[in-house]
Amino acid sequence: MEIDNNAISDILELTGKLLELKGENPFKTRAYAIASNIVYKSEYTMQSLYSSGLLGTLEGIGSGMQQNIKEIIETGTLPQLEQLLQQIPSGVIEILNIKGIGPKKTAVLWLQLGITTPGELLYACNENRLVTLKGFGTKTQDSIRKALEFTIGNANRFRYNTAWDEAEKILKQLNGIFPNNRISLCGDLFCFENFIEKIEILIESNIADSNAIISKSVLQDIEVKDQIITGKSERNIPVEITFTQQFELDLGIKSTPEDVSAQLTPSNVSTLLNHHPERWHVSEILNLPKEDLIFQEQLKGVIHTHSTWSDGGDELSKLAAYCKNKGFEYLLISDHSKSATYANGLSEGRVEAQHLEIDKLNKELAPFRIFKGIESDILSDGSLDYSDEILKNFEIVIASIHSNLKMEMDQATKRLIRAIENPFTRILGHPTGRLLLSREGYPIDHYKIIDACAANNVAIELNASPYRLDIDWSFIPYCMEKGVLISINPDAHMLKSIDDHFYGSKAARKGGLTVNMTLNSKSKEEIISWINSK
Repeated sequence: MEIDNNAISDILELTGKLLELKGENPFKTRAYAIASNIVYKSEYTMQSLYSSGLLGTLEGIGSGMQQNIKEIIETGTLPQLEQLLQQIPSGVIEILNIKGIGPKKTAVLWLQLGITTPGELLYACNENRLVTLKGFGTKTQDSIRKALEFTIGNANRFRYNTAWDEAEKILKQLNGIFPNNRISLCGDLFCFENFIEKIEILIESNIADSNAIISKSVLQDIEVKDQIITGKSERNIPVEITFTQQFELDLGIKSTPEDVSAQLTPSNVSTLLNHHPERWHVSEILNLPKEDLIFQEQLKGVIHTHSTWSDGGDELSKLAAYCKNKGFEYLLISDHSKSATYANGLSEGRVEAQHLEIDKLNKELAPFRIFKGIESDILSDGSLDYSDEILKNFEIVIASIHSNLKMEMDQATKRLIRAIENPFTRILGHPTGRLLLSREGYPIDHYKIIDACAANNVAIELNASPYRLDIDWSFIPYCMEKGVLISINPDAHMLKSIDDHFYGSKAARKGGLTVNMTLNSKSKEEIISWINSK
């Protein structure tokens, strides 16, 4: 079975972390981390490079690591990783994956306190045991406790993109087995929920045909009961396949007390959607008039990208050429600002140098346009991290919070509003700073934030990264009511992340976002008019 770049990257990353946990040479563990990142960001699949004998062309990866990648492609794993997995309790590996702990702290918890599961670690936090360890303290213990509670509360849940990738593989196999049968996703994946607990699929057929699925090993750990097959995907996501003869009435749309999901017709759907915003997507399935809901193909420009000028993986010229070849009219480059030292943020002098490159590229790529932008850090007091003299040189400023995330609602709301009121701010980036299944966003009063954006002609980002999807779709109706434009932004740090528009447009459509209220559905000329409107 072909293994994709994400899976190879995960194996390399885990091997490096486990080696660090065991106290291995830091240069060796770092090599695995670097290789994992290169594989993840590569525009080429490792499988295709391997098949064509071109693994040796990977820059930044030595011959030894290339051999490891070859081993993963051929066997699906690494012998070294398998040995480490035998030596280290599985619960310790779970602790290692909890945000903010890391290999060194995990090793201390395991070897000095004998903690081997997340549950034991939470108990130790509640018993105040971590404060006695070197390198730990009350603040660290409290931080670990919160991270544990968050992780345990989200156990057995998956981000949409992870489940989607697995579902696509399964659907491809099922369509090969049942070429003449209708097959559809349903449940939470169909409804584009932020978190997915299982992949649910409907097949218009009889359970007697299930032997074909079993014989083809579509799923692992298969069980058959009544009209349902259950099992797990390649990445251990639970899967439920239901056989049905009533396909039209059983599309998995969430039922209501009135059970109206079986009665959807073009005549009643608009009323239904007004009362159930989670059902905006039903127009796709029922072939109803799309009206003016936003779809990915209607986006005319790419807003919010990072290049090698800061922490992106591709040069600005390559990003621009990619966007132009994809049919976009414009690109807003928005590298990190000077406060983001961790991301190679742009000093004032480097801003000027980047703008000279943009001027040159715009002459070469016309009529395609690169807009001069920045993702400016919102400081603790709500100010932006450049002077007005620098900010006025940007065509579009995205204002975002990246530091000091531990805030109460009132503090966070005031901080954001001050940034929104800055005359140079045009887009508010990822308003809550959340990382789905990894970090809760800081609490904000969404309604006050949206009102402030309306008063200051500031658009709000719907960060399309499946790790963020922030602003949440549920606040889109209020944004539109107040006349606040939504910008569906990939926040791309590599070429392939530009395609995260797919997830952003789904979330936007779930919230009922229309074309005319979507900033980057506007043409290049319309964007220029919008820039000049403030």
